[in-house]
Formats: sequence, structure tokens, C-alpha cells
Amino acid sequence: MATAAATGEELKKELTCAICLDYFKDPVILKCGHNFCRFCICMHWDENGGDYGYQCPQCRTVFSKRSFTKNYLVQNLVAKLDDLARLGPFSPPPAPVHADGKCDLHGEELKLYCQTDKRSICVVCRESRAHRHHDVAPVPEVVSDMKMEFELRLIQLNWQKAQCVKVVKADRLTKSEVRLKKMRLKEKIESDVGALVQFLLDERDSLLDSLDADEVATMAVIDDNLETVEAEMEAFEKATDDIHNHLSSTSSIESMSKTLSEIIHCKTFTPPERVNCQPEFTDFSGPFQLIMWKKMMHVLHTMPQNLTLDPDTAHGNLLISDFDTKVEEGRVRGQEPDLPSRFNRFCGVLATAQYASGQHYWEVDVKDKGVWYLGVTTEGSNRKGFVCLTPSSGYWSLCLQDRLYANGEHGRIPVADYWNSPRVGVYLDYDNGRLCFYDAVTMKSLYTFDTCFEEPVYPFFSPGKYDPGSRLQICHYY
Repeated sequence: MATAAATGEELKKELTCAICLDYFKDPVILKCGHNFCRFCICMHWDENGGDYGYQCPQCRTVFSKRSFTKNYLVQNLVAKLDDLARLGPFSPPPAPVHADGKCDLHGEELKLYCQTDKRSICVVCRESRAHRHHDVAPVPEVVSDMKMEFELRLIQLNWQKAQCVKVVKADRLTKSEVRLKKMRLKEKIESDVGALVQFLLDERDSLLDSLDADEVATMAVIDDNLETVEAEMEAFEKATDDIHNHLSSTSSIESMSKTLSEIIHCKTFTPPERVNCQPEFTDFSGPFQLIMWKKMMHVLHTMPQNLTLDPDTAHGNLLISDFDTKVEEGRVRGQEPDLPSRFNRFCGVLATAQYASGQHYWEVDVKDKGVWYLGVTTEGSNRKGFVCLTPSSGYWSLCLQDRLYANGEHGRIPVADYWNSPRVGVYLDYDNGRLCFYDAVTMKSLYTFDTCFEEPVYPFFSPGKYDPGSRLQICHYY
């Protein structure tokens, strides 16, 4: 009997979790062979795990990631113990028993608790057929176990509440950040668009004022001429009236002589001429929208850059032409010296512009081009031998090869299945670590890299290999 009892105690010890010191609940086994409750080991790793791995609480073995397996054997052994009820889902304790509580059947004190029926019983009930094979324990022991269960559950609830509080704080912070970001963008939109609207309104008012001024000047000349001609007409009408009066009535000879003398001595008549100064308004008959667009470019914070290519960086198979704005694959390899900045395997070329701050935008004509690469690269990126077009290697780019891709850190990222736009726009916001690609015709966003530039960057271009006769060309607008 003593041996059997000792064996039972050893078994119970083996089935006790080293963290919560209670029987296993949902037991799992680690790779080192130690068992724990799933909740206990997860909570332990939440509090003590991190960048340096996850450690076994017993043997201190370190694992690179969370890894365990459900232990069905231990779970079945726990299920066969006499204290199975304490390991099942928690049930509220029964109503408190008064000190004078007696068994209705036997009149004995209710000193025992039947965990199978969930009610207090007396020692006589314990030996009855109704409870003989049930799990029965003394009331103080059951109360102690329930308090331990409460404490464990309290730990679990506090941990769960802490996780919820953490998420609530994070979500509220995210809401505040979203609102703040939205307000900043709203202010920027209102400022930028408002500047364009105000520019157009000012230009409209200026044009209308100039138009009014031209009209006023022309009208003044016409009014002066009208005033002169109308004065002469009045003099002619007066002379005509005087003559009619002399002809229709008997006038003295002295009066007739005076009138005739005035008419004879009247200055020589010169026929008046109409004013021939009708304005053409030539300054206002041109293409207003084009004129406004040209002027508006000087108002933009970020206007298209007129980039040029740097022949000293071009691969030997590339031909640079059209004032260093066009690049295409040649049929014969050039004999240029192998400078440190020159590509010698990847068919690429850099622009002469270097950017270490600010916002910049340029457009590239890719019409009828089946293969191309566009983007930026750092000043110190590799240009010799095989070039890895990844951000960690200093290259952020978009490419066309049967479909449109972004060259990401872990391979190509599909952007579009079909591409037929003649131009690509590239927008670099160096200070905020952003590189955006656009369909330059519709200004639809294609792909955006968010990064942190740690050194100056150059725009780079590649017409690809084995695609002779087609070219890339940087667009110039002014």
C-alpha cells in the first residue's frame, strides 16, 4: 500500500506544471523534453522572450522561435487522476455552508464536498452508494483548491486585460496618428492646390485688366475724333440755318453781308477721317491654357527635372545621343575606358544629377519599349559584374519584362499585367525616404518604396539587353 501511495505521489509530481505548480492544463512538450501548460509557457515567453530567443524555464535551453507540440499522453494521464474536476473548466463554488449546516438525511455536519455532484455532503453520505465512487474531498481542501484556482484565473485575467489595454493604447495612438497625418495632408492639399488656384485667378484678373486697359485707350482716341467731327457738324448746321433764314425772310443787307462774309472766310474744309485704330488684341488671342501651364511650372514646388545622362557611367553597349537625353542598346561594343563609376555588365547608365535632399520629379519616354529598368541608386552602389537590384544593395527600381514589376528585397513584385503607357514618372522625396512611380499620362500611382536614404542617390536607367532599335529618352518640358 505504501509503495502504491508513493507511486501515486510520484505520478502526481510528474504531472505538475513547473510554472503554475498545478496539474497540467492543455499540456505541451518542448523540444528539450519538458512539459508545461500551454498558457503558462506562452505567458512566460511573452514576459521573458524577445530578440535573444525563448528559454525553457527548467533546463534553460534557448530556442530561436516559439515551438512546442501538444502532449496527448500527459493529457490522458491527467484525465485519469482522482483530481480531474479541478483541471476541468472552472465552475463557480457552491453557495456557502452555514456553520450549523446539517445533512438532511443523516443529521451530520457537511464536512465533505462531492466534486462530481458539486455539493456538500457528510461522512455518512460519502460511504453511500450515491457517492461511493465519486470524487470527494474535505471542504477546507476544496476551498483551498478553489482559491488557488481563483488566483490562477486572476493571473490569467490580469494578463489578458494587460494585453487588451496594450492593444487599446496602440489603436488609440494609431487613430491619433491617422488624424494628425490626415490633417497635415489636408493642409498641404489646400496649400498646394490653393496656390495653383490663386495663381490662375491672379493671371485671369491680370489678363482682364490688360484687356480693359486696351479697350479704354482705344475708346479715348475714338472719343476725341468724335468730339472734333461733331463740333464741325454743329458749325455746318449753324451756317446752314443762317442761310435758310436769309432765303426765307427779308433780312437787311447788312445782316446778309455779315453772314456771307463769315461763310466766305470760313477755314478750308478738310473731310474728316474715321479712326483706324481698332485693336487686334493679339496678346489675348493665343492658347491661354498652354500659356498658363508654362507660367504655372514656375509656381510648382516640384517641377519636372530636365535630366541628362552621364556617358562616363554608361555600359559599353549603350549609345547616348540627343544631347545626352536618349539611351539605346548598340550593336557594337564601345571602347570606353573602364571607369570606377561605369557599369560593365548590367546595361545601365546614371544621370548627372545627384540628390541628397528635397523633392524631385522626372519623366521618361518608354514608348514601344519591351524591356526597361528605371529608378535610383546610391552613390556607393555596386556597378561591376552582377548587379543585384534590391534596396539592400542600394537600388530601388521598376522594370518591364513581359509585365510590370517592382524589384523588392526578396524578388520581383508584380505591379501590372499589361503596360501600354508611353511615359513613366518618377517622384523622389529624399527627406521622407519615398520613391514613387507613376503612369505619367494619367498620373496613376504604380508603386511606392518607403525606405531611408543614407547617402546621395542618382537616377538610373537601362534599356535592357537584346532589345536593339528601341530607346529610353528623358522628357524635357522647358
